[in-house]
Amino acid sequence: MAVIEQALTWKAVEERLAVEEDAIVRRNLEVVLEHMRAEAALDVDRLMATINDDPHYHFRNGPARGEFHGRDAVRAFYVGFAASGATKLQVDTYRLVADRHCVITEGVQRIAFPAALLAMRGITVDDPSAEYVFEAWSVTIWPFDDEGKLIGEDAYYGGDGFRGIEQRRLRPEDVVMATAP
Repeated sequence: MAVIEQALTWKAVEERLAVEEDAIVRRNLEVVLEHMRAEAALDVDRLMATINDDPHYHFRNGPARGEFHGRDAVRAFYVGFAASGATKLQVDTYRLVADRHCVITEGVQRIAFPAALLAMRGITVDDPSAEYVFEAWSVTIWPFDDEGKLIGEDAYYGGDGFRGIEQRRLRPEDVVMATAP
């Protein structure tokens, strides 16, 4: 059984889309789905097409921290994410709330961190060629503007997903990457 299965990230969104009748809520869910799939594909241009002209991102207590305001800053964040090597991830969503102004996803996030990236964080692992799994509860708030573009992301993490990471080495078969449409 996979530890990280990338397509699980958008499973809850697809399930909600299958039953959602409100056109605006459907549009919002479709934008979040496109954003998730573009991130999985590491397609920064496609991902940027889902956000508005003045995005504001907040990341609190997670693997990425801080604020990114404006298209240039958000693009730089995603380019850095793509280059980081920590791009194999899943969010196992337990709760999804969607309305005409916002989508909220909540669940366990897992990210495969390369040993070299962990070393840069001062974490020593036994295999410098392996990946190790970051795991933490996360809540992401996806607010929308009136045109159906994301205003940003507000991500909150419960607990320290790096605590004990050196004991969570991944094998290649533990990660299943998606072929995102």
